[in-house]
Amino acid sequence: MLLTKVQVVLIDDNDKVVGYKEKFATHKVPVPLHRAISIVIFNKDKSEILITQRAKIKPTWPLFWSNTVCSHPYDGESYQEAVDRRISEEVGFRTKLTEKFRFTYEATMDNGVWGEHEYDVVFTGTYDGEVKPNLDEIADYKWIKIEDLKNDLKENPKKYTPWFKIILEKLEI
Repeated sequence: MLLTKVQVVLIDDNDKVVGYKEKFATHKVPVPLHRAISIVIFNKDKSEILITQRAKIKPTWPLFWSNTVCSHPYDGESYQEAVDRRISEEVGFRTKLTEKFRFTYEATMDNGVWGEHEYDVVFTGTYDGEVKPNLDEIADYKWIKIEDLKNDLKENPKKYTPWFKIILEKLEI
């Protein structure tokens, strides 16, 4: 279930732990800086990306399209351990994931109540198989050609999460 007592790891600008806060409360403005992970999955020839539509029950950016998986590591869990755990939990498969880059961003939803302030560690991988989405996390998913995604981002930027737009720029696809 979405609104659990999961603790998010709060950090300083150097990724040093400064405390913990319940996940739901963490994302209310003002949002403290916290650890996050993002996964981008390509098909085998890297012509398509698996994107997911966030579940309607999510307080932050519900029903927006985003990268394959977005989540948070647990206390004491490495970023690699977190992505290996979350890919299976959210989309129902496993694949080799490689860290690509790290970045910090802040974003506030139009309602001014919910937001993000994350130190996001981005991983990529490839996969060509069955996707089994966790419906508590994902409302829909699709494989999309990179060129079609770029065009849609230009035409409909408001249907995508702010961090996904940054990730795509940094991946230079």
